[in-house]
Amino acid sequence: MPGSLNPSAMVRLLGPWNAGTAPAYRELADVVRLLVMDGRIPLDVALPSERALAVALGVSRTTVTAAYASLREQGFLSGGQGSRGRTGIPHRAVPVSGPGLAVPEGILDLAYASLPATGEVVHRAFADALIDLPALLPGFGYDAVGLPPLREAIAERYTAAGIPTTAAQILVTSGAQHALNIILKTLAGRQQKVLVEHPSYPNALDAIRASGSRTVPVPMPPAAGPTSGGGTAPAAEPTAGGWDIDGMVAAMRHQRPAMAYIVPDFHNPTGRIMSNLQRRRLVREAAGTGTVLVVDETLRELNLDGVNTSPLAAFSPAVVTIGSLSKSHWAGLRTGWIRAEEDLISRFVQVRTTMDLGGPVVEQLAAARLLRAFAEPLDARLAKLRRNREALLGLLAEHLPEWNVERPSGGLTAWCRLPTPSSTALTVVAPDFGLRLAAGPRFGVGGAFEHFMRVPYTLAPAQLETAVLALRDAQARIDASPQLRTTLKAPKEPAAVA
Repeated sequence: MPGSLNPSAMVRLLGPWNAGTAPAYRELADVVRLLVMDGRIPLDVALPSERALAVALGVSRTTVTAAYASLREQGFLSGGQGSRGRTGIPHRAVPVSGPGLAVPEGILDLAYASLPATGEVVHRAFADALIDLPALLPGFGYDAVGLPPLREAIAERYTAAGIPTTAAQILVTSGAQHALNIILKTLAGRQQKVLVEHPSYPNALDAIRASGSRTVPVPMPPAAGPTSGGGTAPAAEPTAGGWDIDGMVAAMRHQRPAMAYIVPDFHNPTGRIMSNLQRRRLVREAAGTGTVLVVDETLRELNLDGVNTSPLAAFSPAVVTIGSLSKSHWAGLRTGWIRAEEDLISRFVQVRTTMDLGGPVVEQLAAARLLRAFAEPLDARLAKLRRNREALLGLLAEHLPEWNVERPSGGLTAWCRLPTPSSTALTVVAPDFGLRLAAGPRFGVGGAFEHFMRVPYTLAPAQLETAVLALRDAQARIDASPQLRTTLKAPKEPAAVA
């Protein structure tokens, strides 16, 4: 039978819960909630009665009653007032958003780094796609490789970037995540090793884990450039130091991973860009160890500082590249691709047909139109992102000066080092302040990065101001209640983050 918790044991678990910085009932509810989520108060355990706990804590019964009511409202406690409620975890207790999760009204979502569609441009592409559609209707509609016009348009973009490419080297996928899953199923899995940067893109880490592969994380060095509040003129070529290439080389030589998943343009979550010198060495060492380099270029076009680098595939035909229109145009297109040598594309197609038989036709027709007029919406999008980035960095410097914020060269997010290991605790209390966050440990393995928080600058400056002020208030609550910070650990089953 499920047990119960006596008042004395409850008092010991609570520790110094009442810091006096918020209403006592709220502080009590916060600490109980974190104890439940941490597992220190087991699930389906009856808490002490309101009267007994009030006596044991030396507070009014009204305080305990209000705390229990708050826990019931949030789903952490069952039963009605006066009864001995039992502990539980609500489905919404994981306070991050992801695909398929609706954001409640009044909540600003800083867990999801994505942009709305490029308006009229995407609308016009779909209208034109419907004009092109009748010519394809006599066919079956299945195409595991992708529509020829789209593959040709993708190949032309690579060729224009200095990487001669034919349509036969392109496989169209339903987004970048779909592309990565195909690659993992083809090249890794079955306990083979996959090298990753640490931190890295959370959904990629999830995909690697789900494939049965073993992750080999290589830490990225600390930020070496200006942080929020500072600033320098952008360099034409990125400086060395953004990646620990020596560490990656050592890992490839000693661990012999089947593949390496890297994001050199622009790294998620730090916003760094890898230098050409580092790219050359990485390609050379990967060839020597038999490691297939899989490069995610989903964010490459979001080059806010105009830093000049060559795509990694320019240094070796063996590089496998993932691309997508999700960040440059719209995630709703669900259009991505793989660029690789023809024999490898054939293997990817064989694996792809075990997962699905092709992508939607209209979206591919629209994507082909967008690729042939790629630059049309990009300048305006980049200008908007630059304004947002500067607004966010300025707001963080003003309101959270103790946060050390790495200035991103591109992409959609800033990587912030917190003064205390409180990332998960901030994520838990953030909804009380109208925010949804993705905790630092979502971007690593083994519970790392409690000292870090990823903050997107995809919202408008006015919304970013509201968000940063809410972050400041949430941080103040954590600082005033150390129990909130030390009680909570990162959840074992993370939710999706974009």
